[in-house]
Amino acid sequence: MAEKSALCPASTLILSLFTLFSCLFGHCNSMEQLGEANTFTISSFEYPETQIRAFDMRYIRVDLPPWFSSMSIALKSSVNLDIRSVGRVPKSELPMICFREGSLPLPDDSSTWLRELVSLSNGTFEGTQVLQNSDKCYPVPRNVTMKLTNDQISARVLYFGLFNGVGPTRTQSKMIVRGPSYSFAANITVEGCVTSTMQGQYCNQTVEQLSCGLSRNNSGNGSASGFFNQSMVSCRNNFETSCLGDEEMKIYSLEILRIAELLTISAEDPLCMIILVIGGSQSNVSKVCYSLDLQELECPLGKAGPNCLSERYMLQTVLRKDSIPFESYFLPYSEKVMSDAANFLLEPILSNYSFGGADTWTYFILNIPCGAAGGNLHVQLTSDRKSNYEVYIRNGGLPSLVNWDFYYVNKLSSSHGSMFFVLYSSSEEKVDFDILYIKEGLWNIALRNLNSIGGTSNGQTTMSISLERCPKRCSYHGDCRSALDASGLTSYSFCDCDRTHGGFDCSIEIVSRQGHIWQSIALIASNGAAVLPAIWSLRQKAFAEWVIYTTSGISSGLYHACDVGTWCALSFGVLQFFDFWLSFLAVVSTFVYLTTIGEVYKRAIHTVMTILTALLAITNATRSSNVIVVMAIGALALLVGWLIELSSKYRPLSFSMDLCLNMLERWRVREWMNNLVKTLMKRFRWGFLLAGFIALAMAAISRNTENSQNYWIWHSVWHVTIYTSSFFFLCSKVNTNSGNERPTDGNYQLTRHDSLSRGS
Repeated sequence: MAEKSALCPASTLILSLFTLFSCLFGHCNSMEQLGEANTFTISSFEYPETQIRAFDMRYIRVDLPPWFSSMSIALKSSVNLDIRSVGRVPKSELPMICFREGSLPLPDDSSTWLRELVSLSNGTFEGTQVLQNSDKCYPVPRNVTMKLTNDQISARVLYFGLFNGVGPTRTQSKMIVRGPSYSFAANITVEGCVTSTMQGQYCNQTVEQLSCGLSRNNSGNGSASGFFNQSMVSCRNNFETSCLGDEEMKIYSLEILRIAELLTISAEDPLCMIILVIGGSQSNVSKVCYSLDLQELECPLGKAGPNCLSERYMLQTVLRKDSIPFESYFLPYSEKVMSDAANFLLEPILSNYSFGGADTWTYFILNIPCGAAGGNLHVQLTSDRKSNYEVYIRNGGLPSLVNWDFYYVNKLSSSHGSMFFVLYSSSEEKVDFDILYIKEGLWNIALRNLNSIGGTSNGQTTMSISLERCPKRCSYHGDCRSALDASGLTSYSFCDCDRTHGGFDCSIEIVSRQGHIWQSIALIASNGAAVLPAIWSLRQKAFAEWVIYTTSGISSGLYHACDVGTWCALSFGVLQFFDFWLSFLAVVSTFVYLTTIGEVYKRAIHTVMTILTALLAITNATRSSNVIVVMAIGALALLVGWLIELSSKYRPLSFSMDLCLNMLERWRVREWMNNLVKTLMKRFRWGFLLAGFIALAMAAISRNTENSQNYWIWHSVWHVTIYTSSFFFLCSKVNTNSGNERPTDGNYQLTRHDSLSRGS
């Protein structure tokens, strides 16, 4: 029997003869490994409890070296989501976990993943499910553990992505971020074998290195064997016959140093034996003997493809000047390529041999370094006439018509369905696409020239290959940001889009231009409601309150004008501070105004409140709890004002020990309380006071209703209702001339009555 693999990459190949032979005899059940574990801990990372806010994300990188034996993952989160109700949760609020090999995952914002959803319920699920769905996303489980062994996955780099909300709005800049958040904690442990010649989950399987040697070297235009220009490398298992017992497994290792056109694996002279006896009882034990032979056809340097007749170029990396890390472009090693340009002409370096008279292939090999997996590979071909090229791209080995990771034939036939392949404005003369978050390692780009089919073209085609941090420069609708994953080993970039655009490259218009104008008008003009309390304060000659309300409305309008991207009078941080600080101060001033204390006391309270609200605005202005804190500060200011007023207008009641049982003194207390209630009833216009509380309740409702999508309308309602409530509260106060009127003092009246009774 023989197994062939075409166009293999340079790597280490692990062969499991248990897979090749045991199933021939029906022994396909997984084998339980016995014996002590001969392992050690390669790495162990414990990620502390981390909060992921709405539309935020976290990436985790895990390295699995060739000698690893197993990887254990334990994840706990605060998410309490029923798998059956996932379809009813808005995408913008859905917590997701994504897996990907070799590079960072992106959340799939389509609905396809819902149909392929596996159950990640509380408990443990098989690691093979992750392997089979390595580029898929799932809802974040509440508690999950999994263990992947080297029998299930090969050595690689794995990335985990945790997202709080998916879809185009994930990258859209928002005037305010409000939404559910969740926390997670993870522990990831990778264990490996003590020696590199051992493998298996418990490192109890010996890995035998195959003996290899150069068999022959064919050159010229052809040979009787059908080989051209290739080197034949033969490998055997020590050139002797080996045997395997029932459910036994043998592991062989082969290192491929160069691009191989063909790899043939054959088991020669397989012999099946049945062993009979032991201790008077009969037992049937199957045994298979074999001789393993591998033949590898290697192409010479600079050659690849069938019969090694196509040109192959190793691309050199040229770093861009004054750019962020890993941003670069690639040029072929060739005297026919100009080294001072970021692109190159194809025609001088194309293969001139047509295999089978159909078409020609030219191969380009480039390397994506470790840590650069967060970049995007940009490929562009521009021709002065109709392009006759097809593009096939593969990670590791050489691509072909039947084996590729990404491809482009024309506008209607490409890898456009992949979330990592982005096709831009391509035409008959231009090919332009990105591969997002390109995997680290060797990549092979194959150009298939169709000139031999459609006729020879005399045109010129320019090709450019580059590694960019953000796709399409964020479509000029956002800024390119860079960050590190949780391990600090990988740098990745993402687009921070403006207020009206979203998507991974900011190419999706979320808010139209006309809609943006209306949103801007609503958020800015609604601050005009501040004129109501400002004018009333001016009429009442409350100049301090007039200044506060006026500046609060103006600063809020300027802040929102900058926030929506219309115009920034000052820096955003300064405008935000003034908006929140003066808004807090306006609320507190409303409470202080309702007191009738003197100006000296008011100035003292205003000074204290100014300092407290400024501290709130400078530390964390957008914190939701600030509203409750400001209301509490205002209520405290009102209480202090009333206590000062009571202490200045009413003499304290003195009681002696013998008056405790005096009915006259009890009557005095009741009359004092009645007079206090009458004073409070006369102090306010209760209709305005009730209207103020209704407007305040509407403001609270509008604030609680705000989210990232409807912020502009409900925050505009907040502006109107909060200023209107202040206006009604100001109008509810009845002005009294305390300097000319004698205060109603129940204690004074009772004392005067007592004096008259004694005189009589």
